[in-house]
Amino acid sequence: MTRQVCVVGVGLSDGPVAPGMTPMMLAAQAFGRALADAGLRKDDVEGLASAGYGGMHEVQLAEYLGVRARWLESTSCGGSSFEFHTLHAYRAIQAGDVDTVAIVYGNNQLSASGRTLGTGGGGGGARGALPLGMSYELPVGLTLVGAYAMAAQRHMHQYGTTPEQLASIAVQTREHAARNPAAMYRDPITIDDVLASKLVADPLHKLDCCVISDGGCCIVLTTEERARDLPHRPVYVRGAAGATTHHSITAMADMTTTAAAVSGPKAFAEAGITPGDVDVFAMYDSFTYTVLVVLEDLGFAPKGEGGAFAADGNLRLGGRLPTNTDGGGLSATHPGMRGLFLLCEATRQLRGEAGDSQVEGAEIAVAHGSGGWLSTHGTVVLGTTPR
Repeated sequence: MTRQVCVVGVGLSDGPVAPGMTPMMLAAQAFGRALADAGLRKDDVEGLASAGYGGMHEVQLAEYLGVRARWLESTSCGGSSFEFHTLHAYRAIQAGDVDTVAIVYGNNQLSASGRTLGTGGGGGGARGALPLGMSYELPVGLTLVGAYAMAAQRHMHQYGTTPEQLASIAVQTREHAARNPAAMYRDPITIDDVLASKLVADPLHKLDCCVISDGGCCIVLTTEERARDLPHRPVYVRGAAGATTHHSITAMADMTTTAAAVSGPKAFAEAGITPGDVDVFAMYDSFTYTVLVVLEDLGFAPKGEGGAFAADGNLRLGGRLPTNTDGGGLSATHPGMRGLFLLCEATRQLRGEAGDSQVEGAEIAVAHGSGGWLSTHGTVVLGTTPR
C-alpha cells in the first residue's frame, strides 16, 4: 500500500516575543491554527509528533491538546528533528498505518531567558557522566557556536571562503525578514554591519548567529484522498531522507562535509528532481556557515564554492535559489529549534501565500534541517504536484 501524502495545514503561534506563554501554550496555539487552516477537527488527528523542549513530552502534549493519538513520534536530534518527523509520518501514511498526523513544537526560550541554543548540541547544560567525545569538549569550555566556528575556519583554510561571503548570507536573509511583519529583526544590514558586530567565535560574529525568540509551529499531513475535501491546494511530500555522521564535533571526520551530502541526494532521487529544479529553499540557518556548507552538500553549489554562490546574491528573492524567505533563524525566529518553521514556510510558498516574499511560480520547495554540531541532517522535498 503506497498512498500520496500531503501537507494540508500550517499554523504559527504568536511571536517572536510572547511573554506569559509557556511552551505548551505556544504549541497548542500553533496546533489550533493549523487545524483551522486545514479545515479539520482535533478528533481527525490520529498521530502526533513532537521534539519536546524544556521537558515537554509528546504524551503530555497529546493530553494537553486533547488528542487521543494512536501513532506517536518523538525523535529528538536537534534542529533536524522535524524533518525526521515528517519522514516518519510520510512513511506511516504511505503504508496505511495512520491517516492524519500533526507535527507540533513550541518554546518560550526568549521569555524564559534561556541562552543554550536548542539545536541538539547540548550547550553547557550537560549533567553527570559525559558521553565519549563530549568529555573532552565541555570541560575546556567549547560552546556550540565555537564548534561551528571551527568548521567555518576549516572551510576558509581549505577553500578560501571569506568572512564577507558568510556575512552576505545574513544580509540577504535580513532582506527577507524586512518583508515579514512577524520577524524579530527587520532593519536592513550590510556586510560591514555583520563584520562590525561582536565577534562571538572567530570567524562568526553576532549577526552570523541565529536569534533567540519565542514561538510555536505546527503542520498537518494527511492522504491525498482526504486532502481533496479540504480548503487549500494540497502540497505533496515527494521525497524525504535523513542521515547522521557524528555527535561531538571531535568525531566529525570532515568539517567541510555534512550528512546533508547523504540525505539530500536520497530525498532528491525519491522526489525525481535535481538541485536545479528547486524553486525555494528553507534551510536551518543556525549560523551562516550552516547555510554555506549545506548549499554545497545538497548540490546547489560545487564544494568550496558555496561562499561565492551566496555572495553573488543567489539567495535573494529573484535569485537562483531564494532561501529562508521568511527571514530565517538569522533574523525572524528561532525558539530553541527551528526545523518545523522551515516546513511551514515551504508550504506557504507552494500555496502562493507568502505575500511580499512570494517566489513567483514556485512548484518545488526543499526544507532542510540541521541538528547538533552539524551532526544530523534531514531533507524534505515538497511539490505542488505528486511525483
